[in-house]
Amino acid sequence: MFEVNENYTRVSEFVIVGFPGLHPSFNQLVAWLFFFVYVITVVGNILLVVLFALERSLQKPMYIIMLSLALSDIGVCTVSLPKVIARYWWDDAGISFYTCLIQKQFIHYFGTLTSLIMMTMAMDRYLAICFPLRYTQLMTNRTMSLLTALSWVSAMIVPGITTIQTSQMPFCGPNRIIHFYCNTVSMNQLSCADISSQSTVSVSLSMFVLFLPFSFIVFSYVNIIVSVMRMANAQGRVKTFSTCATQGCIILIYYIPRFVVNATPINPNLTMTPDLRIGLTLLHSLLPPLVNPFIYCIRTKEIRAFLAKWTNRGQSNAHHKPCIHPIAC
Repeated sequence: MFEVNENYTRVSEFVIVGFPGLHPSFNQLVAWLFFFVYVITVVGNILLVVLFALERSLQKPMYIIMLSLALSDIGVCTVSLPKVIARYWWDDAGISFYTCLIQKQFIHYFGTLTSLIMMTMAMDRYLAICFPLRYTQLMTNRTMSLLTALSWVSAMIVPGITTIQTSQMPFCGPNRIIHFYCNTVSMNQLSCADISSQSTVSVSLSMFVLFLPFSFIVFSYVNIIVSVMRMANAQGRVKTFSTCATQGCIILIYYIPRFVVNATPINPNLTMTPDLRIGLTLLHSLLPPLVNPFIYCIRTKEIRAFLAKWTNRGQSNAHHKPCIHPIAC
Protein backbone atom coordinates (compact mmCIF):
# COMPACT_ATOMS: atom_id res chain seq x y z
CA MET A 1 0.00 0.00 0.00
CA PHE A 2 2.81 2.42 0.89
CA GLU A 3 6.19 2.59 -0.79
CA VAL A 4 8.76 2.78 1.97
CA ASN A 5 11.98 1.07 2.96
CA GLU A 6 11.05 -2.23 4.60
CA ASN A 7 13.88 -1.83 7.14
CA TYR A 8 12.52 1.40 8.61
CA THR A 9 12.00 1.68 12.38
CA ARG A 10 8.51 2.76 13.27
CA VAL A 11 8.09 5.76 15.57
CA SER A 12 7.02 4.47 18.98
CA GLU A 13 6.25 7.82 20.58
CA PHE A 14 4.91 11.21 19.49
CA VAL A 15 5.45 14.58 21.11
CA ILE A 16 2.52 16.92 21.71
CA VAL A 17 3.86 20.39 20.88
CA GLY A 18 0.74 22.45 21.63
CA PHE A 19 1.09 26.08 20.59
CA PRO A 20 4.43 26.26 18.73
CA GLY A 21 4.62 30.05 19.12
CA LEU A 22 3.97 30.09 22.87
CA HIS A 23 6.83 31.32 25.06
CA PRO A 24 7.76 28.78 27.80
CA SER A 25 7.16 31.43 30.48
CA PHE A 26 3.41 31.12 29.77
CA ASN A 27 3.29 27.34 30.16
CA GLN A 28 1.99 27.39 33.74
CA LEU A 29 -0.65 29.97 32.89
CA VAL A 30 -1.91 27.89 29.95
CA ALA A 31 -1.91 24.75 32.12
CA TRP A 32 -4.03 26.47 34.81
CA LEU A 33 -6.38 27.83 32.12
CA PHE A 34 -6.96 24.38 30.61
CA PHE A 35 -7.33 22.89 34.10
CA PHE A 36 -10.07 25.35 35.08
CA VAL A 37 -11.82 24.86 31.72
CA TYR A 38 -11.76 21.10 32.27
CA VAL A 39 -13.05 21.25 35.87
CA ILE A 40 -15.82 23.77 35.10
CA THR A 41 -16.92 21.84 32.00
CA VAL A 42 -17.01 18.44 33.71
CA VAL A 43 -18.70 19.72 36.90
CA GLY A 44 -21.27 21.74 34.95
CA ASN A 45 -22.20 18.86 32.66
CA ILE A 46 -22.27 16.33 35.52
CA LEU A 47 -24.72 18.69 37.27
CA LEU A 48 -26.97 18.51 34.19
CA VAL A 49 -26.75 14.70 34.15
CA VAL A 50 -27.72 14.56 37.85
CA LEU A 51 -30.64 16.94 37.25
CA PHE A 52 -31.97 14.75 34.45
CA ALA A 53 -31.64 11.64 36.62
CA LEU A 54 -33.39 13.14 39.68
CA GLU A 55 -36.17 15.26 38.19
CA ARG A 56 -38.92 13.31 36.40
CA SER A 57 -40.29 16.47 34.75
CA LEU A 58 -37.03 16.69 32.75
CA GLN A 59 -37.42 13.21 31.28
CA LYS A 60 -38.77 14.47 27.95
CA PRO A 61 -37.38 14.18 24.39
CA MET A 62 -35.69 17.60 24.42
CA TYR A 63 -33.93 16.84 27.68
CA ILE A 64 -32.81 13.43 26.47
CA ILE A 65 -30.87 15.35 23.78
CA MET A 66 -29.41 17.65 26.43
CA LEU A 67 -28.36 14.63 28.48
CA SER A 68 -26.67 13.09 25.45
CA LEU A 69 -24.91 16.38 24.66
CA ALA A 70 -23.74 16.72 28.28
CA LEU A 71 -22.23 13.22 28.24
CA SER A 72 -20.55 13.94 24.88
CA ASP A 73 -19.12 17.20 26.24
CA ILE A 74 -17.67 15.38 29.25
CA GLY A 75 -16.17 12.80 26.92
CA VAL A 76 -14.48 15.21 24.49
CA CYS A 77 -12.91 17.24 27.32
CA THR A 78 -11.73 14.13 29.15
CA VAL A 79 -10.11 12.77 26.00
CA SER A 80 -8.43 16.02 24.91
CA LEU A 81 -7.49 18.10 27.95
CA PRO A 82 -5.63 15.93 30.54
CA LYS A 83 -2.69 15.31 28.19
CA VAL A 84 -2.27 18.94 27.18
CA ILE A 85 -2.52 19.97 30.86
CA ALA A 86 0.30 17.52 31.66
CA ARG A 87 2.30 18.85 28.71
CA TYR A 88 2.22 22.43 30.00
CA TRP A 89 2.22 21.70 33.72
CA TRP A 90 4.95 19.05 33.96
CA ASP A 91 6.44 19.25 30.44
CA ASP A 92 5.12 15.71 29.86
CA ALA A 93 4.70 15.94 26.09
CA GLY A 94 5.34 12.30 25.12
CA ILE A 95 2.49 10.02 24.04
CA SER A 96 2.87 6.47 22.73
CA PHE A 97 1.88 5.58 19.16
CA TYR A 98 -1.14 3.47 20.10
CA THR A 99 -2.30 5.89 22.82
CA CYS A 100 -2.15 8.62 20.19
CA LEU A 101 -4.27 6.48 17.85
CA ILE A 102 -6.84 5.90 20.60
CA GLN A 103 -6.96 9.61 21.43
CA LYS A 104 -7.35 10.45 17.73
CA GLN A 105 -10.21 7.95 17.40
CA PHE A 106 -12.17 9.36 20.33
CA ILE A 107 -11.46 13.01 19.47
CA HIS A 108 -13.09 12.50 16.07
CA TYR A 109 -15.74 10.21 17.54
CA PHE A 110 -17.01 12.83 19.98
CA GLY A 111 -16.76 15.50 17.29
CA THR A 112 -18.95 13.42 14.96
CA LEU A 113 -21.29 12.56 17.82
CA THR A 114 -21.78 16.23 18.74
CA SER A 115 -22.60 17.00 15.12
CA LEU A 116 -25.25 14.26 15.04
CA ILE A 117 -26.68 15.36 18.40
CA MET A 118 -27.05 18.93 17.13
CA MET A 119 -28.83 17.59 14.04
CA THR A 120 -31.21 15.65 16.29
CA MET A 121 -31.73 18.77 18.40
CA ALA A 122 -32.64 20.75 15.28
CA MET A 123 -35.04 17.98 14.21
CA ASP A 124 -36.74 18.11 17.61
CA ARG A 125 -37.22 21.90 17.43
CA TYR A 126 -38.41 21.62 13.83
CA LEU A 127 -41.13 19.12 14.75
CA ALA A 128 -42.10 21.02 17.91
CA ILE A 129 -42.54 24.37 16.13
CA CYS A 130 -43.64 23.38 12.63
CA PHE A 131 -45.90 20.46 13.66
CA PRO A 132 -46.99 21.33 17.23
CA LEU A 133 -50.21 19.28 17.15
CA ARG A 134 -48.42 16.10 16.03
CA TYR A 135 -45.21 16.63 18.02
CA THR A 136 -46.15 14.39 20.96
CA GLN A 137 -46.99 11.57 18.54
CA LEU A 138 -43.93 11.99 16.33
CA MET A 139 -41.33 12.57 19.05
CA THR A 140 -41.78 10.32 22.05
CA ASN A 141 -39.17 9.44 24.67
CA ARG A 142 -38.74 6.08 22.98
CA THR A 143 -38.18 7.66 19.55
CA MET A 144 -35.68 10.15 20.93
CA SER A 145 -33.84 7.43 22.86
CA LEU A 146 -33.54 5.36 19.66
CA LEU A 147 -32.26 8.37 17.67
CA THR A 148 -29.76 9.15 20.41
CA ALA A 149 -28.54 5.54 20.59
CA LEU A 150 -28.19 5.49 16.80
CA SER A 151 -26.07 8.66 16.97
CA TRP A 152 -23.75 7.18 19.60
CA VAL A 153 -23.24 4.01 17.54
CA SER A 154 -23.01 5.47 14.03
CA ALA A 155 -20.60 8.20 15.13
CA MET A 156 -17.91 5.52 15.45
CA ILE A 157 -17.92 4.59 11.73
CA VAL A 158 -16.10 7.47 10.01
CA PRO A 159 -13.47 7.96 12.76
CA GLY A 160 -12.91 4.21 12.71
CA ILE A 161 -12.17 4.26 8.97
CA THR A 162 -9.61 7.08 9.29
CA THR A 163 -8.00 5.47 12.36
CA ILE A 164 -7.50 2.19 10.49
CA GLN A 165 -5.92 4.15 7.61
CA THR A 166 -3.57 5.98 9.96
CA SER A 167 -2.56 2.77 11.79
CA GLN A 168 -1.35 1.32 8.47
CA MET A 169 0.79 4.33 7.52
CA PRO A 170 4.57 4.22 8.01
CA PHE A 171 5.97 6.66 10.59
CA CYS A 172 9.75 6.55 10.45
CA GLY A 173 11.06 10.01 11.25
CA PRO A 174 9.35 13.19 12.52
CA ASN A 175 7.24 12.70 15.62
CA ARG A 176 6.27 16.23 16.72
CA ILE A 177 2.50 16.78 16.59
CA ILE A 178 1.84 20.48 16.08
CA HIS A 179 -1.44 20.43 17.97
CA PHE A 180 -2.71 20.02 21.50
CA TYR A 181 -3.98 16.50 20.82
CA CYS A 182 -3.59 13.72 18.24
CA ASN A 183 -5.86 14.08 15.22
CA THR A 184 -5.96 12.78 11.66
CA VAL A 185 -4.35 15.73 9.88
CA SER A 186 -1.53 16.18 12.39
CA MET A 187 -0.66 12.48 12.40
CA ASN A 188 -0.91 12.00 8.62
CA GLN A 189 1.49 14.89 8.04
CA LEU A 190 4.18 12.91 9.88
CA SER A 191 3.95 9.84 7.66
CA CYS A 192 7.05 9.10 5.59
CA ALA A 193 5.14 7.89 2.52
CA ASP A 194 2.91 9.40 -0.14
CA ILE A 195 -0.50 9.58 1.56
CA SER A 196 -2.22 12.03 -0.79
CA SER A 197 -5.06 9.61 -1.59
CA GLN A 198 -5.56 8.74 2.09
CA SER A 199 -5.60 12.44 3.02
CA THR A 200 -8.22 13.11 0.36
CA VAL A 201 -10.39 10.32 1.75
CA SER A 202 -9.97 11.60 5.33
CA VAL A 203 -10.83 15.20 4.45
CA SER A 204 -13.79 14.10 2.30
CA LEU A 205 -15.19 11.97 5.12
CA SER A 206 -14.76 14.75 7.67
CA MET A 207 -16.51 17.27 5.40
CA PHE A 208 -19.32 14.76 4.79
CA VAL A 209 -19.78 14.33 8.55
CA LEU A 210 -20.00 18.11 8.88
CA PHE A 211 -22.07 18.99 5.82
CA LEU A 212 -24.80 16.36 6.15
CA PRO A 213 -25.92 17.33 9.69
CA PHE A 214 -25.29 21.03 9.04
CA SER A 215 -27.44 20.95 5.89
CA PHE A 216 -30.32 19.44 7.84
CA ILE A 217 -29.81 21.97 10.65
CA VAL A 218 -30.02 24.85 8.14
CA PHE A 219 -33.14 23.29 6.57
CA SER A 220 -34.76 22.94 10.01
CA TYR A 221 -34.03 26.47 11.15
CA VAL A 222 -35.14 28.03 7.85
CA ASN A 223 -38.49 26.28 8.23
CA ILE A 224 -38.64 27.27 11.90
CA ILE A 225 -38.08 30.94 11.01
CA VAL A 226 -40.80 30.79 8.34
CA SER A 227 -43.25 29.18 10.79
CA VAL A 228 -42.45 31.70 13.53
CA MET A 229 -42.95 34.65 11.20
CA ARG A 230 -46.44 33.34 10.45
CA MET A 231 -47.41 33.42 14.12
CA ALA A 232 -50.05 36.00 14.96
CA ASN A 233 -48.91 36.30 18.57
CA ALA A 234 -45.92 38.66 18.76
CA GLN A 235 -45.01 37.45 22.26
CA GLY A 236 -44.95 33.87 21.00
CA ARG A 237 -42.64 34.86 18.15
CA VAL A 238 -40.19 36.53 20.53
CA LYS A 239 -40.20 33.55 22.90
CA THR A 240 -39.63 31.05 20.09
CA PHE A 241 -36.89 33.13 18.49
CA SER A 242 -35.20 33.50 21.88
CA THR A 243 -35.13 29.74 22.39
CA CYS A 244 -33.84 29.03 18.87
CA ALA A 245 -31.27 31.85 19.01
CA THR A 246 -29.60 30.18 22.00
CA GLN A 247 -29.19 26.88 20.16
CA GLY A 248 -28.26 28.71 16.94
CA CYS A 249 -25.34 30.49 18.62
CA ILE A 250 -23.96 27.22 19.98
CA ILE A 251 -24.32 25.59 16.55
CA LEU A 252 -22.53 28.48 14.78
CA ILE A 253 -19.69 28.51 17.33
CA TYR A 254 -19.25 24.78 16.76
CA TYR A 255 -19.54 24.64 12.96
CA ILE A 256 -17.98 27.80 11.49
CA PRO A 257 -14.44 27.36 12.96
CA ARG A 258 -14.67 23.64 12.19
CA PHE A 259 -15.45 24.30 8.51
CA VAL A 260 -12.53 26.71 8.25
CA VAL A 261 -10.06 24.28 9.86
CA ASN A 262 -11.21 21.34 7.70
CA ALA A 263 -11.28 23.36 4.46
CA THR A 264 -7.73 24.72 4.81
CA PRO A 265 -5.87 21.52 3.73
CA ILE A 266 -7.87 21.21 0.48
CA ASN A 267 -7.99 24.89 -0.52
CA PRO A 268 -4.61 26.40 -1.50
CA ASN A 269 -6.06 29.91 -1.14
CA LEU A 270 -6.73 29.32 2.55
CA THR A 271 -3.63 29.49 4.72
CA MET A 272 -3.29 29.93 8.45
CA THR A 273 -0.56 29.72 11.04
CA PRO A 274 -0.42 26.66 13.30
CA ASP A 275 -1.28 28.82 16.31
CA LEU A 276 -4.39 30.19 14.57
CA ARG A 277 -5.45 26.70 13.49
CA ILE A 278 -5.06 25.41 17.04
CA GLY A 279 -6.92 28.44 18.41
CA LEU A 280 -9.88 27.84 16.09
CA THR A 281 -9.88 24.17 17.05
CA LEU A 282 -9.96 25.14 20.72
CA LEU A 283 -12.87 27.48 20.01
CA HIS A 284 -15.13 24.85 18.47
CA SER A 285 -13.92 21.98 20.69
CA LEU A 286 -13.97 23.54 24.16
CA LEU A 287 -16.19 26.63 24.15
CA PRO A 288 -19.56 24.86 23.50
CA PRO A 289 -18.99 22.19 26.21
CA LEU A 290 -17.95 24.97 28.62
CA VAL A 291 -20.96 27.24 28.08
CA ASN A 292 -23.68 24.65 27.34
CA PRO A 293 -24.54 23.90 31.02
CA PHE A 294 -24.81 27.61 31.86
CA ILE A 295 -26.93 28.37 28.80
CA TYR A 296 -29.36 25.53 29.39
CA CYS A 297 -29.62 26.21 33.14
CA ILE A 298 -30.34 29.89 32.50
CA ARG A 299 -32.57 29.52 29.44
CA THR A 300 -34.60 26.41 30.35
CA LYS A 301 -37.62 27.10 32.57
CA GLU A 302 -37.92 23.58 34.00
CA ILE A 303 -34.23 23.47 34.98
CA ARG A 304 -34.45 26.93 36.59
CA ALA A 305 -37.52 25.84 38.53
CA PHE A 306 -35.81 22.67 39.78
CA LEU A 307 -32.69 24.58 40.85
CA ALA A 308 -34.83 27.18 42.65
CA LYS A 309 -36.78 24.42 44.43
CA TRP A 310 -33.56 22.66 45.41
CA THR A 311 -32.04 25.94 46.70
CA ASN A 312 -35.17 26.84 48.68
CA ARG A 313 -35.28 23.36 50.21
CA GLY A 314 -31.64 23.72 51.30
CA GLN A 315 -32.33 27.12 52.87
CA SER A 316 -35.44 25.76 54.62
CA ASN A 317 -33.48 22.86 56.11
CA ALA A 318 -30.80 25.26 57.31
CA HIS A 319 -33.37 27.44 59.12
CA HIS A 320 -35.18 24.47 60.71
CA LYS A 321 -32.37 22.39 62.14
CA PRO A 322 -33.50 19.81 64.74
CA CYS A 323 -32.84 20.82 68.35
CA ILE A 324 -30.02 18.82 69.91
CA HIS A 325 -30.85 19.78 73.55
CA PRO A 326 -34.55 19.10 74.33
CA ILE A 327 -34.43 21.05 77.61
CA ALA A 328 -33.28 24.18 75.82
CA CYS A 329 -36.17 23.81 73.37
